[in-house]
Amino acid sequence: MKQQPAKPRAEGGHMLTDWLPTTRKEMDLRGWEQADVILFSADAYVDHPSFGAAVIGRVLEAEGLRVAIVPQPDWHGDLRDFKRLGRPRLWFGVAPGCMDSMVNKYTAARRLRSEDAYSPDGRHDMRPEYPTIVYTRILKQLYPDVPVVLGGIEASLRRLAHYDYWQDRILPGILASSGADIITYGMGEKATLAISRLLAEAIDECHPTLCYNERGEACVTTGTFRQVVQTEHAVPQTVSAYSRDCIPGGIRPDDIVLHSFEEAVRDGKLHAANFRHIEEESNKMHAQRLIQQTGEEWMVVNPPYPPLTQEELDASFDLPYTRLPHPKYKGKRIPAYEMIRHSVCLHRGCFGGCAFCTISAHQGKFIVSRSKESILREVEQVTRMPDFKGYISDLGGPSANMYRMGGRNPKVCQACRKPSCLHPKVCPNLLVDHRPLLDIYRAVDAMPGVKKSFIGSGVRYDLLLHDNGDEALNEASRQYIRDLILHHVSGRLKVAPEHTSDRVLQLMRKPSFELFRRFSRIFHDICRQAGLRQQIIPYFISSHPGCTETDMAELAVITRELDFQLEQVQDFTPTPMTVSTEAWATGFHPYTLEPVCSAKSPQQKAAQRMFFFWYKPEERRRIEQKLRQMGRPDLLRKLFGRQR
Repeated sequence: MKQQPAKPRAEGGHMLTDWLPTTRKEMDLRGWEQADVILFSADAYVDHPSFGAAVIGRVLEAEGLRVAIVPQPDWHGDLRDFKRLGRPRLWFGVAPGCMDSMVNKYTAARRLRSEDAYSPDGRHDMRPEYPTIVYTRILKQLYPDVPVVLGGIEASLRRLAHYDYWQDRILPGILASSGADIITYGMGEKATLAISRLLAEAIDECHPTLCYNERGEACVTTGTFRQVVQTEHAVPQTVSAYSRDCIPGGIRPDDIVLHSFEEAVRDGKLHAANFRHIEEESNKMHAQRLIQQTGEEWMVVNPPYPPLTQEELDASFDLPYTRLPHPKYKGKRIPAYEMIRHSVCLHRGCFGGCAFCTISAHQGKFIVSRSKESILREVEQVTRMPDFKGYISDLGGPSANMYRMGGRNPKVCQACRKPSCLHPKVCPNLLVDHRPLLDIYRAVDAMPGVKKSFIGSGVRYDLLLHDNGDEALNEASRQYIRDLILHHVSGRLKVAPEHTSDRVLQLMRKPSFELFRRFSRIFHDICRQAGLRQQIIPYFISSHPGCTETDMAELAVITRELDFQLEQVQDFTPTPMTVSTEAWATGFHPYTLEPVCSAKSPQQKAAQRMFFFWYKPEERRRIEQKLRQMGRPDLLRKLFGRQR
């Protein structure tokens, strides 16, 4: 029997083999000749449940597969990083990161960001633009007959024709651009498990299209992949490309056939019309298949799996993560990890349906929550981290206070196609109960080693202020507000009204600004009564579709009257697969197909953004000049007082 090499220790008492292998040496430490699956990630490898490549790797490992990760491979020169682990037995995965690469790299003004949050020491040179495309093309060049599976945000949100802000044009679905074999969209545990199981069975059954490596071991080919995964089984929550004659089952009466990519490029209104179908099917319990022609190929989006059960989500979070960056990064700072190292995610999904947000397009609108026991197990892990000082930085989720919320009557949810449960008003079928979340907070704060837990994720104050028609539920909401403000705010509570204009807020699918005023009064009353010196920090967006310079000038006046000097602001960035992006790009709202005007040029966007900073001397002259041009001396007086 071959003697296993000694297993060296890593930092903090962990063995090097506690991480998924990233090098040939680390595979040798495990006694592996070949991996079953090799994942290529454009992020640094952090073995934590907030990082997608780690989650997929651990899920597949729990299935008994040998999984390796190649983080941030060098895509220049001799491409040795793509060759060093050899050919996998089943498939290559390309999971380019926790963010779309272009959003990660550039601001709304198309300027390079100050740092790459998912790279060691924030370095900018560790990932290419569009790594999904770059990595896949290299893998197909080196291993043309090995299947490549795409996952992660970049592929998920570019699964069909989409507007790309950085190239300023509509691009085809990323399968066509990359040459990959399939996309697993959304949260990919079920789809990647299904693919892997089908391919492992094909090997066990000696499928005739297999190939064999130099050791005589069976390996999957693209032929096996296409026949088993895409034709015989058509795995849910995946996107594949077919010739028209090869679409499984043909085009069925219940399929939604979108306008083709070429038609969408020629006519922006058709592209906008497509998006309504894409968003609705992303948020339905029982979705229809979407089909879009792109050149000679037809992109087929299979409906998603049902949301994970609580038991399935617990199992994913309970996998043996080290919760640490790989030892190769010793001494280096990974900014995104620093933000979440002492945080715990309670649930997935968001039913807010904000027009500019991609969460529901990727995670879905139906909330899947972890059990109290699973959450407390993870908190206990955090308390054992050597650098833990007693403070949980965030007990949150996509929206902090949606834990265990859902429909009172599941049958109503199964028939619903609306992308938001909160807009234009809170759905009467939504059970808004904050008691389970209060129970979690109190249980966490009672744990040994925990001094305090903070809520860093966004809080939906429209949920907190909603009248449920049930005094017990209303009292739970009031108690949540009190507990949040008294015990879970680290001096500053960040909330996101996004704008002050109700017309713009309607386009954003956000509640009236009057709700923010009401919540702000409650916040300050509770702080004053308790003798706390805390701030509420509102977050706003400029240049959203439908927003005008007048809207921004009025926002400046209103926030000045409320004594805010804004810090948390953003110029609208069009990102793939949002209602706001499609309206901005095409000039038509996807649901009404009515024209929507947007600030497009750098000058127009700068003219809106400057109103955030009315209090800065360097902006005052420009704002004064603009308000005079607009014929609004009333706003000029309100901002700066009587003018000479």
